[in-house]
Amino acid sequence: MLFSNNWRDEECEKRRLTAGKSDFDCDLADRVYTSQLIGKVPDLVMHGGGNTSCKTKAKDLFDDEIDVLCIKGSGWDLGTIQAAGLPAVRLEPLLKLRNLAKLSDEDMVNVQRANLLDSSSPNPSVETLLHAFLPHKFIDHTHSTPFLTLANLPDPEAAMREIFGNRFAIVPYVMPGFDLAKLAAKIHDKTPDIDGLLLAKHGHFTWGDTAKESYDRVIDHTNRVDAWLQKYRSQPTVQVKRPEASTVQVFLQSLRGALSNCSGDAATSFIFDLIQTDDTLRFFARDDVASLAKSGVATPDHVIRMKAHPLLLEIDDTRKNKAELAKCIEAYAENYQAYFERCAKSDHTAKKMLSPLPKLIWAKGVGLIGVGTTAKEARVITDLAQQNIRVMSDGADAGGFHPVQEQDLFDLEYWSLEQAKLGKSKPSKMQGQVVIVTGGAGVIGKATAREFCAAGAEIMLVDRNADLLEAARSEVGPAVAILALDVTQPDAPERIIEAATMRFGGVDVLISNAGAAHQSSVELLSQKSLRESFELNFFAHFSLAQAAYKMFRTQGIGGQVLFNVSKQAVNPGKNFGAYGLPKASLFFLVKQMALECGSDGVRVNGINADRIRSGLLDDALIAERATARGVDEATYLAGNLLHKEVEAHHVAEAFLALAMSKRTTGHVMTVDGGNIEASLR
Repeated sequence: MLFSNNWRDEECEKRRLTAGKSDFDCDLADRVYTSQLIGKVPDLVMHGGGNTSCKTKAKDLFDDEIDVLCIKGSGWDLGTIQAAGLPAVRLEPLLKLRNLAKLSDEDMVNVQRANLLDSSSPNPSVETLLHAFLPHKFIDHTHSTPFLTLANLPDPEAAMREIFGNRFAIVPYVMPGFDLAKLAAKIHDKTPDIDGLLLAKHGHFTWGDTAKESYDRVIDHTNRVDAWLQKYRSQPTVQVKRPEASTVQVFLQSLRGALSNCSGDAATSFIFDLIQTDDTLRFFARDDVASLAKSGVATPDHVIRMKAHPLLLEIDDTRKNKAELAKCIEAYAENYQAYFERCAKSDHTAKKMLSPLPKLIWAKGVGLIGVGTTAKEARVITDLAQQNIRVMSDGADAGGFHPVQEQDLFDLEYWSLEQAKLGKSKPSKMQGQVVIVTGGAGVIGKATAREFCAAGAEIMLVDRNADLLEAARSEVGPAVAILALDVTQPDAPERIIEAATMRFGGVDVLISNAGAAHQSSVELLSQKSLRESFELNFFAHFSLAQAAYKMFRTQGIGGQVLFNVSKQAVNPGKNFGAYGLPKASLFFLVKQMALECGSDGVRVNGINADRIRSGLLDDALIAERATARGVDEATYLAGNLLHKEVEAHHVAEAFLALAMSKRTTGHVMTVDGGNIEASLR
C-alpha cells in the first residue's frame, strides 16, 4: 500500500484565518488539520489507535503567558477531531513529574486533570507524559499497519537499521503510562538527532518543528517501512471458495443463538459484523493460521476491544448445529477463565473477570466475525481484526509475528485506565436486538424505526422504492440498513431474512407493517382487486412471518412478530372491504401463530391503529372520509373518545411496548384514541 501525503498549503492557511491570529490559535489550527489528515486513513490510526500533540503558549486566567501541551483528549477520533478535542494542559507541572521515581496511574490522571486550563475538557491521553517529556513542538503517534508489523518482528531493531540507518531508536515494550514516558524520553536523550521512535509491540512516534514537518515524516516513515515489507510479502495463490449463502445464513443464526445461550443471560443478544473479503478468506487458508490464532494481537491496545485471541472455527465446525457450536464456545470460555486465573495471580488487586465469550471469530471458509452488543462495536472489532491479520501475514512473511505475550496482554486488558475507555453506561432497552420494519419508507415505518433506534435496536428498513428508503435513512440515521424490494414477490421473505442475517447475524423482531388501503364497495369489488389486496395485506405478511419463524427456531433464542393489523379487522368501514377482509385474516393470524409458536419462545402480537396520517390515509382520503361523515378534517381525525388525533409515533410507541413485553403474546393493542366499536373485549 502507498500512503498519500494529503497536506495542502491553501487548506492550512484557510484554517488559520478562521481560527484566529494568535500563535496559540495558529498552532492549534495546524494541529487539528494534520490530526484529521492522519485520522482519516484507517491504516494509520485504527479506531483511536494513536494520538497527536503540540506545545505552545496560552494565556491563563491572570493573562499570564504559560507553556501548555495541547493533546488528544479521551473519546475524540483523530479523523473528526476539533480544537475542543485537544485540551490544553499546563506543561511545567507535567515536566516536573519526570523527576519522580514512581507515579501511580491514578495520580498521573489526577495531575493531568488538575492542570487542564479548562476543567470541563476531556481527560488528556494516557500517553500525555510521553508527549510532554519529548522536547519537540509537534508530535504524532500512530499505530500504522506497516509499523505494527515492524514492531512485532523477532528482531525489529535490525530491520529498523536497514530501513532508517541511525535515524531511529527503539523503545522496549513497557505498558503505557509514566514508566513508558520516562524510558522513551531517556532513550531519546541519548540519541537527540533521531527522526522517530519505534515502540516495540506498540507503534511509531515522530515529530517536527511544524505540524507539516511531523506529518510529512509520518507518511514518509510509514511508506519506507511498507516498501521494505513488500520485498517479503508472499503473492496470493490460494483460490478463494465461497460457501452457499444459505449455508452461511444457517451458520450465523445458529452461532448467534449459541453465543446468547452461553452468555447465561436470556436477555443477552449479540450483533455480528461479517467480513468475507478475498484477503480474509485467503488468510484463513494459511498453514500457520492455527498458531497465529493463539499468538496475540498486533498492539496491546487492541486486547480491550477483541480479547487476546479469536475463536477459531475450522470448516467442519461451521457445519455444526447450535448445540455443537455451543460446545466450541464453552471450550473457548474455559480457556479464557484459565487465562484469567493464571494472570490474575500476579496482581495483588482483586479483579472481576470480564465475559469469557469471544469477541472475534475466525470462521474458516466463512469469514471474519466481530461479536458486539451493537453494530458499531462489532464493526470496530472487525476493522481492528482486519488490520491484525494484515500485520500477522506481513510479519510471518518477513521473519515472524512475535507480539506482546500473555501477562502483558492481561495487564492491559484489565488496566483500569483502559477499562474506562469502554464506558460504564447502562445498556439501552433494545441493545443487541435486530429489528426488521417493512413498509419502512412510510410514515409509520419511519416513526417505528426512530422509536426502536432510540431504544438501542439495530434496524433494517424494507420498502419497494429505493429513493424513498434512502430518504428514510437520512431521517432516521445513517446506521440503519435498507433493502429495496417488493414484499409481494415470491422470494421476498428469503431475501429479507438473508439480508438481515448477513448484515447483523440474525433477527429478533419482525415488524410486518407494509400495506395499502384498497377501496371499493363489495358490490363493485372485482376478484382481481381483492386478490391483489390479499397479496399485500395478508399473504406478504404471512409469508414473511413464516420465514421469520423458521429463522427464530434456528437461532433458538425466541423472537417476536409484530403485525400492523387495523381497526378495520374488527370494525369495518363502508367501501373498505378490499382492505378489511385481508386485515381480518391477519388479525386471526396473530392468534394462530401465537398458539403455534409459543413453545419456541416466539411471541406474536399486533397493533390495531385507526386514522393515522400516512401513505394509507393521505390528504385526499382524509378529505373524502371527512366529507362522507359531514365533518371537517380535524374533527374526523380526532373522532375518538379522547378527541385527539392519533399520530404515527403513537403507533411506534405501541410497537416498542409490545416488543418489550416479554410475557405478552397473542395480543392486539388498539391505538385509536378510543373507539368502542373497534374495541376487542
